[in-house]
Amino acid sequence: MKVEDVYALLEKEVAPVSLSDEFCSKHKMYDNSGIIINCGSQVTGVLFTLDLTQEAVAQAKALGFNLIVTHHPAIYGGISSFDLTDNPQAKTLAECMNGGISVISMHLNFDAAPQGIDYYLCKGLGGENAEIAAPLSNGGYGRVYSVATVALKDFVKKVKKEFSAEKVITYGEDYKKISRVASFCGAGCDDYNMDFAAKGGADVFVSSDMKHHEILALRQRGIAVIVLTHYASENYGFEKIYLKIKDGFKVKSEYFTDTALL
Repeated sequence: MKVEDVYALLEKEVAPVSLSDEFCSKHKMYDNSGIIINCGSQVTGVLFTLDLTQEAVAQAKALGFNLIVTHHPAIYGGISSFDLTDNPQAKTLAECMNGGISVISMHLNFDAAPQGIDYYLCKGLGGENAEIAAPLSNGGYGRVYSVATVALKDFVKKVKKEFSAEKVITYGEDYKKISRVASFCGAGCDDYNMDFAAKGGADVFVSSDMKHHEILALRQRGIAVIVLTHYASENYGFEKIYLKIKDGFKVKSEYFTDTALL
Protein backbone atom coordinates (compact mmCIF):
# COMPACT_ATOMS: atom_id res chain seq x y z
CA MET A 1 0.00 0.00 0.00
CA LYS A 2 1.42 3.36 -1.04
CA VAL A 3 0.62 6.89 0.10
CA GLU A 4 -1.53 7.41 -3.00
CA ASP A 5 -3.59 4.33 -2.08
CA VAL A 6 -4.34 5.69 1.40
CA TYR A 7 -5.19 9.06 -0.09
CA ALA A 8 -7.60 7.44 -2.57
CA LEU A 9 -9.26 5.52 0.26
CA LEU A 10 -9.75 8.69 2.30
CA GLU A 11 -11.32 10.48 -0.66
CA LYS A 12 -13.60 7.53 -1.40
CA GLU A 13 -14.70 6.69 2.13
CA VAL A 14 -14.99 10.20 3.62
CA ALA A 15 -14.84 13.08 1.13
CA PRO A 16 -12.75 14.09 -1.89
CA VAL A 17 -10.56 17.19 -1.81
CA SER A 18 -12.86 18.60 -4.51
CA LEU A 19 -15.37 19.21 -1.69
CA SER A 20 -12.81 21.50 -0.06
CA ASP A 21 -12.31 23.25 -3.40
CA GLU A 22 -16.07 23.78 -3.67
CA PHE A 23 -16.22 25.10 -0.11
CA CYS A 24 -13.40 27.56 -0.78
CA SER A 25 -14.84 28.73 -4.09
CA LYS A 26 -18.35 29.21 -2.72
CA HIS A 27 -17.37 30.94 0.52
CA LYS A 28 -14.12 32.69 -0.49
CA MET A 29 -11.95 30.59 1.79
CA TYR A 30 -8.52 28.99 1.51
CA ASP A 31 -7.34 25.45 2.17
CA ASN A 32 -4.42 23.13 1.50
CA SER A 33 -5.74 19.59 1.72
CA GLY A 34 -4.12 16.59 0.04
CA ILE A 35 -0.76 14.84 0.04
CA ILE A 36 1.66 17.22 1.79
CA ILE A 37 4.76 15.00 1.91
CA ASN A 38 5.22 11.86 -0.18
CA CYS A 39 8.39 9.94 0.57
CA GLY A 40 7.48 7.30 -2.02
CA SER A 41 7.80 4.31 0.32
CA GLN A 42 5.42 1.46 0.96
CA VAL A 43 3.25 2.40 3.94
CA THR A 44 4.19 0.54 7.11
CA GLY A 45 1.45 2.06 9.25
CA VAL A 46 -0.86 5.07 9.47
CA LEU A 47 -1.15 7.43 12.43
CA PHE A 48 -4.23 9.68 12.53
CA THR A 49 -3.89 12.88 14.54
CA LEU A 50 -5.50 16.32 14.39
CA ASP A 51 -2.20 18.20 14.02
CA LEU A 52 1.30 17.48 12.77
CA THR A 53 3.31 18.00 15.96
CA GLN A 54 6.61 16.75 17.29
CA GLU A 55 4.66 14.54 19.70
CA ALA A 56 2.73 12.97 16.83
CA VAL A 57 5.91 12.33 14.85
CA ALA A 58 7.50 10.73 17.92
CA GLN A 59 4.46 8.48 18.29
CA ALA A 60 4.62 7.44 14.63
CA LYS A 61 8.31 6.61 14.98
CA ALA A 62 7.70 4.60 18.15
CA LEU A 63 5.07 2.55 16.34
CA GLY A 64 7.20 2.11 13.22
CA PHE A 65 4.65 3.97 11.08
CA ASN A 66 5.72 6.07 8.12
CA LEU A 67 2.47 7.89 7.25
CA ILE A 68 0.64 10.51 9.30
CA VAL A 69 -2.87 11.67 8.38
CA THR A 70 -3.80 15.02 9.92
CA HIS A 71 -6.90 17.14 9.84
CA HIS A 72 -5.23 20.54 9.98
CA PRO A 73 -2.93 21.10 6.99
CA ALA A 74 0.70 20.36 7.83
CA ILE A 75 1.56 23.23 5.47
CA TYR A 76 -1.14 25.89 5.30
CA GLY A 77 0.42 28.99 3.78
CA GLY A 78 3.45 29.35 1.57
CA ILE A 79 6.84 28.58 3.10
CA SER A 80 9.64 30.83 1.91
CA SER A 81 12.40 29.30 4.04
CA PHE A 82 13.14 26.49 6.49
CA ASP A 83 14.59 27.75 9.76
CA LEU A 84 15.46 24.68 11.81
CA THR A 85 16.83 26.71 14.70
CA ASP A 86 13.64 28.30 15.98
CA ASN A 87 10.61 27.23 13.94
CA PRO A 88 8.61 24.27 15.34
CA GLN A 89 6.66 23.74 12.10
CA ALA A 90 9.82 23.63 10.00
CA LYS A 91 11.50 21.30 12.49
CA THR A 92 8.57 18.90 12.44
CA LEU A 93 8.32 18.88 8.64
CA ALA A 94 12.08 18.33 8.36
CA GLU A 95 11.90 15.49 10.87
CA CYS A 96 9.21 13.82 8.76
CA MET A 97 11.22 14.14 5.55
CA ASN A 98 14.47 13.02 7.18
CA GLY A 99 12.68 10.07 8.78
CA GLY A 100 10.84 9.00 5.64
CA ILE A 101 7.42 9.87 7.09
CA SER A 102 4.81 10.96 4.56
CA VAL A 103 1.93 13.28 5.48
CA ILE A 104 -1.64 13.63 4.20
CA SER A 105 -3.88 16.46 5.44
CA MET A 106 -7.67 16.40 5.00
CA HIS A 107 -9.12 19.67 6.21
CA LEU A 108 -12.25 21.44 4.94
CA ASN A 109 -13.40 18.41 2.97
CA PHE A 110 -13.44 16.41 6.21
CA ASP A 111 -15.17 19.27 8.06
CA ALA A 112 -17.97 19.41 5.52
CA ALA A 113 -18.28 15.72 4.54
CA PRO A 114 -21.79 14.23 4.82
CA GLN A 115 -20.51 12.33 7.86
CA GLY A 116 -17.62 14.62 8.62
CA ILE A 117 -16.28 16.47 11.62
CA ASP A 118 -19.04 19.09 11.76
CA TYR A 119 -21.66 16.32 11.42
CA TYR A 120 -20.15 14.41 14.34
CA LEU A 121 -20.06 17.54 16.50
CA CYS A 122 -23.81 17.79 15.96
CA LYS A 123 -24.39 14.08 16.71
CA GLY A 124 -22.17 14.19 19.79
CA LEU A 125 -24.32 17.03 21.13
CA GLY A 126 -27.43 14.91 20.61
CA GLY A 127 -28.64 16.69 17.49
CA GLU A 128 -31.56 15.55 15.34
CA ASN A 129 -33.16 17.00 12.19
CA ALA A 130 -30.32 19.38 11.44
CA GLU A 131 -30.47 22.33 9.06
CA ILE A 132 -27.11 23.13 7.41
CA ALA A 133 -25.82 26.70 7.43
CA ALA A 134 -23.48 26.35 4.43
CA PRO A 135 -24.75 23.47 2.27
CA LEU A 136 -22.56 22.05 -0.49
CA SER A 137 -23.27 19.63 -3.30
CA ASN A 138 -22.65 16.85 -0.79
CA GLY A 139 -22.60 17.67 2.90
CA GLY A 140 -21.96 21.12 4.31
CA TYR A 141 -20.85 23.10 7.35
CA GLY A 142 -22.62 24.49 10.41
CA ARG A 143 -25.86 23.16 11.84
CA VAL A 144 -28.93 24.10 13.85
CA TYR A 145 -30.96 21.24 15.29
CA SER A 146 -33.17 19.92 18.04
CA VAL A 147 -31.98 18.17 21.20
CA ALA A 148 -33.82 16.66 24.15
CA THR A 149 -34.77 19.60 26.40
CA VAL A 150 -32.33 20.06 29.24
CA ALA A 151 -31.04 22.82 31.52
CA LEU A 152 -27.90 24.55 30.29
CA LYS A 153 -25.77 23.38 33.22
CA ASP A 154 -26.72 19.76 32.53
CA PHE A 155 -26.11 20.20 28.82
CA VAL A 156 -22.61 21.47 29.62
CA LYS A 157 -21.96 18.41 31.78
CA LYS A 158 -22.93 16.20 28.85
CA VAL A 159 -20.66 18.15 26.50
CA LYS A 160 -17.68 17.80 28.83
CA LYS A 161 -18.23 14.06 29.21
CA GLU A 162 -18.94 13.25 25.54
CA PHE A 163 -16.03 15.26 24.17
CA SER A 164 -13.60 14.57 27.04
CA ALA A 165 -13.43 18.36 27.23
CA GLU A 166 -11.86 19.97 30.29
CA LYS A 167 -11.39 23.55 29.06
CA VAL A 168 -14.99 24.66 28.45
CA ILE A 169 -16.22 28.25 28.87
CA THR A 170 -19.97 28.81 29.28
CA TYR A 171 -22.00 32.02 29.07
CA GLY A 172 -25.63 31.80 30.14
CA GLU A 173 -27.97 31.04 33.01
CA ASP A 174 -27.56 27.58 34.57
CA TYR A 175 -31.25 26.73 34.31
CA LYS A 176 -31.92 28.12 30.85
CA LYS A 177 -33.82 25.47 28.89
CA ILE A 178 -31.92 24.13 25.89
CA SER A 179 -33.89 22.45 23.10
CA ARG A 180 -32.30 23.99 19.99
CA VAL A 181 -28.54 24.05 19.38
CA ALA A 182 -26.33 25.71 16.79
CA SER A 183 -22.86 24.20 16.41
CA PHE A 184 -19.85 24.90 14.21
CA CYS A 185 -16.67 22.85 14.50
CA GLY A 186 -13.41 24.78 14.75
CA ALA A 187 -13.53 28.56 14.45
CA GLY A 188 -17.07 28.86 13.13
CA CYS A 189 -18.45 32.07 14.57
CA ASP A 190 -19.15 34.97 12.21
CA ASP A 191 -22.06 37.30 11.45
CA TYR A 192 -23.68 34.92 8.98
CA ASN A 193 -23.54 31.93 11.33
CA MET A 194 -24.81 33.96 14.27
CA ASP A 195 -27.78 35.11 12.16
CA PHE A 196 -28.36 31.51 11.04
CA ALA A 197 -28.37 30.36 14.67
CA ALA A 198 -30.82 33.09 15.71
CA LYS A 199 -33.18 32.45 12.78
CA GLY A 200 -33.05 28.72 13.56
CA GLY A 201 -34.24 29.37 17.11
CA ALA A 202 -31.00 28.24 18.78
CA ASP A 203 -30.92 28.43 22.56
CA VAL A 204 -27.16 27.88 22.65
CA PHE A 205 -24.27 28.41 20.23
CA VAL A 206 -21.39 25.90 20.39
CA SER A 207 -18.04 26.56 18.68
CA SER A 208 -14.43 27.53 19.46
CA ASP A 209 -11.94 30.41 19.07
CA MET A 210 -14.69 32.93 19.69
CA LYS A 211 -14.06 36.67 20.06
CA HIS A 212 -15.50 38.88 22.79
CA HIS A 213 -17.75 40.88 20.46
CA GLU A 214 -19.22 37.66 19.03
CA ILE A 215 -20.01 36.29 22.48
CA LEU A 216 -21.53 39.64 23.43
CA ALA A 217 -23.68 39.74 20.28
CA LEU A 218 -25.06 36.25 20.95
CA ARG A 219 -25.78 37.02 24.59
CA GLN A 220 -27.60 40.21 23.56
CA ARG A 221 -29.86 37.98 21.46
CA GLY A 222 -30.56 35.75 24.44
CA ILE A 223 -28.47 32.87 23.10
CA ALA A 224 -26.21 31.03 25.53
CA VAL A 225 -22.65 30.26 24.42
CA ILE A 226 -20.41 27.23 24.93
CA VAL A 227 -16.79 27.70 23.87
CA LEU A 228 -14.78 24.51 23.39
CA THR A 229 -11.09 24.42 22.57
CA HIS A 230 -10.57 24.18 18.82
CA TYR A 231 -9.00 20.78 19.45
CA ALA A 232 -11.97 19.39 21.41
CA SER A 233 -14.49 20.59 18.83
CA GLU A 234 -12.75 18.66 16.03
CA ASN A 235 -10.79 15.79 17.58
CA TYR A 236 -14.05 14.01 18.47
CA GLY A 237 -15.25 13.89 14.86
CA PHE A 238 -11.84 13.14 13.35
CA GLU A 239 -11.52 10.10 15.61
CA LYS A 240 -15.05 8.98 14.67
CA ILE A 241 -13.99 9.11 11.02
CA TYR A 242 -10.88 7.07 11.79
CA LEU A 243 -12.86 4.41 13.65
CA LYS A 244 -15.29 4.14 10.76
CA ILE A 245 -12.64 3.61 8.05
CA LYS A 246 -9.67 2.01 9.86
CA ASP A 247 -10.55 -1.53 8.82
CA GLY A 248 -10.14 -0.52 5.18
CA PHE A 249 -6.39 -0.08 5.56
CA LYS A 250 -4.14 -3.00 4.63
CA VAL A 251 -1.60 -1.88 7.24
CA LYS A 252 -1.67 -1.14 10.96
CA SER A 253 -3.13 2.15 12.13
CA GLU A 254 -3.70 4.05 15.34
CA TYR A 255 -5.20 7.32 16.54
CA PHE A 256 -3.19 9.85 18.57
CA THR A 257 -4.86 12.45 20.83
CA ASP A 258 -3.02 15.27 22.56
CA THR A 259 -5.10 15.29 25.73
CA ALA A 260 -3.49 18.52 26.94
CA LEU A 261 -5.42 20.41 24.24
CA LEU A 262 -8.87 19.12 25.16
